[in-house]
Amino acid sequence: MKSAQRNQISSIQLIFLLSGLQLSVSILSLPRDLADAAGTDGWMAIPISFAINIVICYVVVKIMEYHPNGTILDLLAQTFGPWVGKCYAFFFSLYYLTFMYDSLDRGILITKSWLMPTTPSYMFMFLFLIPTYMISKHGPQVLGRYAEVVFFLSSWIPFIYLFTLKHAHWLYLLPLFKEGITPIISAIPALLYPSLGMVSIFILYPYLTNQKKAFRNMVLSNGLTMLAYLLITIVCFIYFNPDEIKSFNEPIVSILKTIEFQFMERIEIPFISYYIIIYSLAWIPSTYIAAYCISWSFGTENVIRPLQLFCFVLVVSSYFYIPTFNQSNRFGMWMGWYGIGMEYVFPFLLLGYLMLKKRNRMESSV
Repeated sequence: MKSAQRNQISSIQLIFLLSGLQLSVSILSLPRDLADAAGTDGWMAIPISFAINIVICYVVVKIMEYHPNGTILDLLAQTFGPWVGKCYAFFFSLYYLTFMYDSLDRGILITKSWLMPTTPSYMFMFLFLIPTYMISKHGPQVLGRYAEVVFFLSSWIPFIYLFTLKHAHWLYLLPLFKEGITPIISAIPALLYPSLGMVSIFILYPYLTNQKKAFRNMVLSNGLTMLAYLLITIVCFIYFNPDEIKSFNEPIVSILKTIEFQFMERIEIPFISYYIIIYSLAWIPSTYIAAYCISWSFGTENVIRPLQLFCFVLVVSSYFYIPTFNQSNRFGMWMGWYGIGMEYVFPFLLLGYLMLKKRNRMESSV
């Protein structure tokens, strides 16, 4: 990893990168999805999901400790052979390509729906991909700096929701456990897709300035994400009545229509405009990771060619076809199941194999 020394990522940048990957457009419909599954008890599924993610973070970091100077691709190639590494690079690249495309598609649909309905989709795709290419081609260090800037630019957004508390009805949350624990457990799958992105550390790990704090930083990033989910969900639950919230596709945007300032009548317009920047933290790092996996398969770390190919194909394809909201939701459900395999099942299987291999090596050396 010759580029690791000149592309180092600080702890704070890693936290914002991982949290940005999770805080994608799926947050817009999250309160409604949780309400559909468990009513106003759905918010209690968020801490449970956080606990599950902490376990996954620990497993991922333990895997990378077996090969700290390389990515997961280098580890697999060293352990199982180069062809296994290339096969995994293909599936990992496909995973982040679908993640990137879904985030871009939803970002375009939201922008058209709320801001510029007459602008063609391919124009949005072209405009979104310009900063994507310019940032991704410079590697992890620039990605980390971009995530840092985005965090501070958008840090005002959570405070806007505090203005809705004067219309809050806290009794909507009571009683707790209305139908027992089963509906709460059934709401956890709604949090799977919004929690994806943790395994990006598989690629970013060798670039970390302090690898010993990787687990702590992943916990902090997941904690930041879950706090944002908890805030948004509870605000929506205490503002809308339990039946009303299910009728809104993006309740966290709809709720902003009730906020008015003397200097601004429609606060949801700048909200969507700023949130597009947050959306980009889902598709820009994903684009880089997908391009890195492709370039690694060909024995290089230069991601420019794959990035150019991705951008060209996406712009041309969006001229002919862009998924609708319903198609995007179905794609998100499929993406969630793909993510379960890549982020929840595979790390456990790989860590188990590596531990058994290490144990057998130690026993044979005795």
